[in-house]
Amino acid sequence: MEQIPKSGFYYANKFTRIALEAYEEVMGKNGLNAILNLANLGRLIDNYPPDNLEREFDFADFTAIHVALEEMYGPRGGRGLALRAGRATFNDVLKNFGALAGVGDLAFKVLPLVAKIRIGLPASAKIFSQVTDQTSTVREEDDSFVWTIHRCPICWTRTNVDKPVCYISTGLLQAMLTWVSGGLEFRVNESKCCAVGDEVCEFVIQKEPVS
Repeated sequence: MEQIPKSGFYYANKFTRIALEAYEEVMGKNGLNAILNLANLGRLIDNYPPDNLEREFDFADFTAIHVALEEMYGPRGGRGLALRAGRATFNDVLKNFGALAGVGDLAFKVLPLVAKIRIGLPASAKIFSQVTDQTSTVREEDDSFVWTIHRCPICWTRTNVDKPVCYISTGLLQAMLTWVSGGLEFRVNESKCCAVGDEVCEFVIQKEPVS
């Protein structure tokens, strides 16, 4: 696999470590080791980044993991694994952050559903913007919320792709919405992606849950 040029933008070590542990959970240690070797990241085998919030894991390397995932399992197989890893990543790390801590409080639980999402989505976006070089914003529209990643660690420098590829983010958002809403499932659709030539990666979240 071709080496992706370094970006100079970084993911927090802790986020990368949790993502790698999530991939190990969904595909097994040998499966992940094969992905890391294919991505020219064999140095990470049995040597995940430290459990701290230092920004030290280059976006290019995070992207390389996801390119290797697609190459090894095919777009459809890679998509399923990335969605599952995204959900596991949220369950392992984000809900423990201070910005989301109040989401478990009784005062939050009695809010209307849309009000919960109106609080939870920007709180999550703020975490990414504060502890990684991934800048994220949220806007509300009539029947949806739109989560925008302005600098994406998953499709860095990728081009010539015919469909959006940031499935780990989709899975993470799905898990976050399920948690914030107390167990409901929401439709999350990546409508724009830098890998297909868009300027940003954008995720449309329908206000009405599917279940």
